[in-house]
Amino acid sequence: MSGGGEHDQRPALVFAAGNPSAEQIAAVVAVLSARARAAAAATSGETSRYGWSARSRLVRAPVLRGPGGWRASALPR
Repeated sequence: MSGGGEHDQRPALVFAAGNPSAEQIAAVVAVLSARARAAAAATSGETSRYGWSARSRLVRAPVLRGPGGWRASALPR
C-alpha cells in the first residue's frame, strides 16, 4: 500500500551517464531555471519600460542665452 509520500514521485532531472559533482548539478539547475524564467517572462506578455523609450527624454531643456550659453548647452543635465 502506497502512502503517497515522497518516494512515489518521479525525479524532475535524471543524469543518464557519468557521476556529476554537486557543482555540475548546481550549474545545470541554474541554467535550466534561468531559461524557464526567461520563457515565462516572454509568454506572459509583460513589457519592461526602458529609459531610452521614456517620453520625458523628448522634452528639451531651455536654451541658455548670454555669454557661455553655447558651452552650457552641451553640459549634461
